[in-house]
Amino acid sequence: MKKLSILGSTGSIGVSTLDVVARNPEKFSVIGLAEGHDPVKLFEQVKKFRPKIVSLRDEDAVKKFKSLGSVDCKIVCGIEGACEVASYSDANLVVSAMVGSVGLKPTLAAIDAGKNVALANKETLVAAGPLVMKRVKEKGVKLIPIDSEHSAVFQSLIGHNHSEVRKLILTASGGPFREWTKDRLATATVEDALNHPNWSMGAKITIDSASMMNKGLEVIEARWLFDIPVDKIDVVIHPQSVIHSMVEYIDGAVMAQMAVPDMRGPIAYALAYPERVESGSEFLDLAKIGKLTFFKPDPQKFECLQLAIEAAKQGGSLPCVMNAANEVAVAAFLNKKIKFLDIPRIVSKVMSNHKRIDLSSLEDVLAADKWARAEASGSY
Repeated sequence: MKKLSILGSTGSIGVSTLDVVARNPEKFSVIGLAEGHDPVKLFEQVKKFRPKIVSLRDEDAVKKFKSLGSVDCKIVCGIEGACEVASYSDANLVVSAMVGSVGLKPTLAAIDAGKNVALANKETLVAAGPLVMKRVKEKGVKLIPIDSEHSAVFQSLIGHNHSEVRKLILTASGGPFREWTKDRLATATVEDALNHPNWSMGAKITIDSASMMNKGLEVIEARWLFDIPVDKIDVVIHPQSVIHSMVEYIDGAVMAQMAVPDMRGPIAYALAYPERVESGSEFLDLAKIGKLTFFKPDPQKFECLQLAIEAAKQGGSLPCVMNAANEVAVAAFLNKKIKFLDIPRIVSKVMSNHKRIDLSSLEDVLAADKWARAEASGSY
């Protein structure tokens, strides 16, 4: 039986992970949970799954949690609390599903403790890819992707020689704005951007999908996960979200992983790997779907994608800075302080003002992140 600690248990990935666990009680048990913004939901999860340790975001959340009733588990809080959940001795698989760069330190704590990690927090590799992969290698742990695109690539590589890969092809839904003109994007509201046609996700990830920054982050993540140059990673818009990504080989063969758009599929695969278990996803009916379509993203309309690819090519501290600036800009947009097209404007400005360095330590990452947040906050 795999014993899980779940970071970000009250978010969309965390909730879906617990749904998979509930469907397979003979395969998985829950040892630790760390929430982000919902102590009430965490309390309900604790009552159902009975973990040994839980972490909340701060002392106020702890007070709220304790006011709901008594629980038989250790209660901690803050980033250090999340790190304690991630490194808890009884867990052997950590699901990293916190949103944003806040997930970096707990994910590193899990790796340093020798835990295998099922990774949904793409910002960990975006901000600190070379440092994270170095520690993965040193500790001899597995880093198994949960993102549907990276899970698809991971599955399409199994049984094949990586030296025979010609390129990776990441698919994107195109989000709610795939048919909008750039002029129309200037009027996009928060409600428009949150209206994703295919996936149910948290607010931050949904906005990143609308701007296609999410796909840019995934390009950087794929570069590190699969040790492949950025110029061998392509992005194609696939509105049906049935093919989750592909691998093209040097003989012209293309391996694709297909499924209905439901995150429980890649979550179940990451939890059970190398086995497969019931996920709760519907089965794919290609005849009902009828057709699958593809087209290239418009670089003029989706500037964030191009900014992320440029950051990936330059490397060093620039992806970390780009990611931090985007987090600040997305939060400002969600709070209706800026327009949708201000997101790429702010990210571009912060990237242009940054003096790139090579990352040699976690302190370098945290310093670059802090600088970028302050710079982005002063840009609106």
